[in-house]
Amino acid sequence: MTADIGDCARQRILVLDGAWGTMLQDEHLDEAAFTFDGADAARTYQGNFDLLQLTRPDIIGRIHRAYLDAGADITSTNTFNANAISQADYGTERLVHAMNVAGARIAREQADAAQAADGRPRWVAGAVGPTNRTASLSPDVERPGFRNITFEQLTQAYTEQISGLVEGGSDLLLIETVFDTLNAKAALFACEEVFAATGTRLPIMLSGTITDASGRTLSGQTPEAFAISTEHAELFSLGLNCALGPEPLHPHLREISQSTRALVSTHPNAGLPNAFGEYDESPEQMAEVIGRFAREGLLNIVGGCCGTTPAHIRAFAEAVDGVAPRVPPPPPDRLRLAGLEAFTLTDAIPFVNVGERTNITGSPKFRTAVLAGDDAAGVAIAAQQVAGGAQLVDVNVDEGMLDGPETMSRFLNLIAVEPDIARVPVMIDSSDWTVIETGLRRVQGKSVVNSISLKDGEAAFLERARRVRRYGAAVVVMAFDEDGQADTVERRIEVCSRAYRLLTQDVGMAPHDIIFDPNVLTVATGMSEHDAYARDFIEAVRWIKANLPGALTSGGISNVSFSFRGNNHVREAMHAVFLTHAVAAGLDMGIVNAGMLTVDADLDPTLRQAVEDVILARRPDATERLITLAESYKGVTKEAKEAQAWRDLPVQERLRHALVHGLVEHVAVDAEEAYQDLGSPLAVIEGPLMDGMNVVGDLFGAGKMFLPQVVKSARVMKAAVAHLTPYLEAEQAALEASGQVGSRGKGTIVMATVKGDVHDIGKNIVGVVLACNGYVVHDLGVMVPAEKILAAAAELDADVIGVSGLITPSLHEMVALAAEMTRRGLTTPLIVGGATTSRAHTAVKIDPAYDHTVVHVVDASRAVGVVADLLARPAEIATRITAEYGELRSRHRERVVHDVQCYRRPQRTAISSTASTTATPKSRSKPR
Repeated sequence: MTADIGDCARQRILVLDGAWGTMLQDEHLDEAAFTFDGADAARTYQGNFDLLQLTRPDIIGRIHRAYLDAGADITSTNTFNANAISQADYGTERLVHAMNVAGARIAREQADAAQAADGRPRWVAGAVGPTNRTASLSPDVERPGFRNITFEQLTQAYTEQISGLVEGGSDLLLIETVFDTLNAKAALFACEEVFAATGTRLPIMLSGTITDASGRTLSGQTPEAFAISTEHAELFSLGLNCALGPEPLHPHLREISQSTRALVSTHPNAGLPNAFGEYDESPEQMAEVIGRFAREGLLNIVGGCCGTTPAHIRAFAEAVDGVAPRVPPPPPDRLRLAGLEAFTLTDAIPFVNVGERTNITGSPKFRTAVLAGDDAAGVAIAAQQVAGGAQLVDVNVDEGMLDGPETMSRFLNLIAVEPDIARVPVMIDSSDWTVIETGLRRVQGKSVVNSISLKDGEAAFLERARRVRRYGAAVVVMAFDEDGQADTVERRIEVCSRAYRLLTQDVGMAPHDIIFDPNVLTVATGMSEHDAYARDFIEAVRWIKANLPGALTSGGISNVSFSFRGNNHVREAMHAVFLTHAVAAGLDMGIVNAGMLTVDADLDPTLRQAVEDVILARRPDATERLITLAESYKGVTKEAKEAQAWRDLPVQERLRHALVHGLVEHVAVDAEEAYQDLGSPLAVIEGPLMDGMNVVGDLFGAGKMFLPQVVKSARVMKAAVAHLTPYLEAEQAALEASGQVGSRGKGTIVMATVKGDVHDIGKNIVGVVLACNGYVVHDLGVMVPAEKILAAAAELDADVIGVSGLITPSLHEMVALAAEMTRRGLTTPLIVGGATTSRAHTAVKIDPAYDHTVVHVVDASRAVGVVADLLARPAEIATRITAEYGELRSRHRERVVHDVQCYRRPQRTAISSTASTTATPKSRSKPR
């Protein structure tokens, strides 16, 4: 390389070249220009631009030089379709290697000449296109499990292409116009194969494409999910190209910028093609937008795609000249996974539920479906797990009568085309490494491997761990070594410590991608040596979290109760108690039936004590006592037990109970009775229903309820409100008829859960309460980008915009929304709420980004008062908020200064190394 491109990228924004297809089409070349020795006279080669480095290298060299003279620092090779898959359409697969070597050499010659002429360093990027196939989608709607290309075939084609680009003298590789992340992962895998074979490692640029207004790739991933799915490659840059033109890329580019520690690139089209297939955005128009992106701190590399020319590149270079490059964020220190959507394990998620019912070993229903070849039934079980609150789906098809790799491949293909399932990450579960590796080649997101262990020795362990890392997955490590399964605290610590050292030091795996399973073993077996299994698991979890920094813990929860199979009531009680203690000790995730979690706090006290005696091994006769007690629960379902007691409670208590326990069966009847008693639908909602949801919130916050249970509670709330809605509408109509409120009610509110967040329970409650109080509420749903929120607010002439979020990344999105409101010159009040929000964060981060009023709302009960005050006394509220937030910011600055001074002051006493800080909560692809 002429100079270190990384050093240069830290100093200034680099400029990539522009479109190849546009420039070559303007040459108006006839068939003769594409003819080569050995060409088939019966074929037409015109339009196969990748041939031109072999047949007309003079034209290719001239275009390179035009872009370099216009200001490009990086020139990309004319090899977008120079792979065997795309070239098969022309019958020119045999020329692929030569195309890539020649393409890189021509670019190298021109880059070196340009550098010699003016002394400015230039680099050659070997361009790799997406091929004309997609590994994540079926081309036949009647056969969702079918694929016309595999990961293996893509890897082979990419390996051939990349080998030629490296041989020809490329300085870096540009994998671009990615519409399917699985294709990109195959290309990244091929890069590693070539690097290992040649001993040469090149920086990798990766660039995806957003296909429409949904803000997703063709295969359905969000930009953040795309970033997470490819972060294992330690990319030089990540970005977006082609597609929509520069302005529509803005929110997606911002999302990429927030999601990656790599440099960020963009090389957009010159707008969308017009009716004649031409691109209309001028160099000046595009440069104005590109310059704004740069000034916002979003960019490190900029270039052009379809429709751009050297004139565009010159304008881009001038627009970013002197603008500081984006500063990448620090590396993530949290587990980040992805399906179609991103999943980040944050402090707001006390426990991750991994759905267990798509596991042949643990689900007779799934086993029956898979053995019978009933695809629809198997997929339905996966859908039920996600609907029940599973944040990951565990897939296990280990069965002697099945072809494991083929069955795993087919099932993963089937769920990949079901968006409601595919949105969550997959846990690929098997005791057969071949099955696991097959699964890794079928998922476009970042998955979890379950599992590897030291059972077969260090060499096999390290080889498999390196493969897992190369595929871009996290990994579950079983506490199992050459001496067998670890079944005591001491053995668990020994095995996990050794595995942690090997993975972090020898493999280079990030600690947050390591998930230890210290073995959930069955208790209450009648054998005294098994009595401490559950307690020892809990203590092992506690030790791992304290002593193996960053590592996570998991377990197969239902194993603990296997001795009581057939008695689901007792088993569910055991799971609830075990989870309560394990989560308190630091358990991060568990494989559970997401739809059958019992609320620990609601267990029969006698049963709970007996179960806890077993789980914690508190007394020698604990097993016998639980066995005796369990007899009284045999054949009695949980629902039957509940029906014998809570249905006799007063109606308001019944509603609270139904909410806390997620029982929807009687809620309409009870809501009607409560309405008749209280005389107002609003009284029912703000009374027993809100009381119940407050209990749910308290239990969730204390770690005594988990997300699937909260989701069930929300469904009960929704059903109750649905029953009361006709009464609410009648009251609203009466108010309008009497002239007490207009058709806009007391005001119009636009609400949404911000982009990247699917949680909406609190928002839904706020919406109901506001609507009940006479406001017109427009709920845009979840995962809503800032542009859609603001477009709706403008269309509806909103009086207030309200946004919510449960996860930490939502805070960044709220800041970005506030900044965009300022950029657009809006004055609409913004209210924010959700589990991770706070007055302090609002004052320090969100409020400074917006020139007008931002208010943090603690909970649903405060929303009506806040909105009423904002609309009735806007100036007074703005003045008060400004003063309050100013004081909060002042305190924050003082605390930061104090903390820095304390840090810099010489310490007289040792500080524990374990001390922690708390954070606030296309048909053939076309060349560009």
